[in-house]
Amino acid sequence: MKAFVYHGPKNMSLDQVPDPVILKPTDAIVRVTTSTICGTDKHIRNGGMPQVEAGRVIGHEFCGEVVETGAGVHKFKKGDKVAVSCVTQCMECFYCKRGIYSRCEDGSWIFGYMIDGCQADYVRVPYADSGMYLIPDSLTDEDVLFVGDILSTGYFGAENGNIQPGDTVAVFGSGPVGMCAMATARLWGPSKIVAVDIDQSRLDFAIKQGWADYGLNPQKVDVTQALKDFTNGRGADVTIEANGFEPTFKGAIEGVRPGGTVSIMGVFEKPQILEMQNLWIQNITIKMGLVKANHIPELIDLIKEGKLNMKPLITHTIPLSQVAEGYDIFEERRDNAIKVVLKADA
Repeated sequence: MKAFVYHGPKNMSLDQVPDPVILKPTDAIVRVTTSTICGTDKHIRNGGMPQVEAGRVIGHEFCGEVVETGAGVHKFKKGDKVAVSCVTQCMECFYCKRGIYSRCEDGSWIFGYMIDGCQADYVRVPYADSGMYLIPDSLTDEDVLFVGDILSTGYFGAENGNIQPGDTVAVFGSGPVGMCAMATARLWGPSKIVAVDIDQSRLDFAIKQGWADYGLNPQKVDVTQALKDFTNGRGADVTIEANGFEPTFKGAIEGVRPGGTVSIMGVFEKPQILEMQNLWIQNITIKMGLVKANHIPELIDLIKEGKLNMKPLITHTIPLSQVAEGYDIFEERRDNAIKVVLKADA
């Protein structure tokens, strides 16, 4: 089969590799019909995640059609169309029993990281019964493509913010994950959602889609002061960091009010500094972590009922055979690219 393979930093290629096979009774084999390139894939491509071994098939955000199931898979059958979680969970280990699925001792985020991923014709899905979700007949792949990763991650970031009705929420980073955080933050009824980014076009886009109410560009305004101006001098009740870079990390810390919550979901390649000599007295809560992806059924229901629509994030759609160019489009933000979708070759 065709698969996009990591051979080392800045060295990836579309190769012919063996088809995946069932390794455990709880596995399924899925024909990938639609996948996409994630910011984490960009980190891998550029050598920012040295844990990834050469020869690994990349990708972890996808939908597909079940073509084979192991004897231990009972919820799915051949021909089922499914959205797949980027987090695999055994449901039996210490962490799974406590609902911390992202720390599953035999799973967690492993697609395109520790096991072969989805930027391929086929992929093996471990623990299929707990990681795959039927796509309703009324929805397309594109409708639900993001539930397995970035929409779940955005929801996780908003959930960790402990948003209360009427709060002011500031999201630092207006990439796809940040926009998913804005869209899902609406579910908690904040009075204002403020997008923060140096890319004015993305701020404008987030506002146009109704995901953000205001946009703040750090190259044009003092963001910390602007957030205080929005809130009678206090600062945002909740800040969400969605980029994984020092400026957004510092901005989220500096922009939150005393007693507020900072939710961090960016992927960081470098250490960050917490200025505890200033922060210890602020009574803020800082939460972080890898998405648990445990709200996929609810997200699919919200999409089905028209309460969430993240399809506007899709700016480019190309066949899998052009995946290398897709990475260039995504990284360069060519033609205002936000999400590049890969479709199975005809």
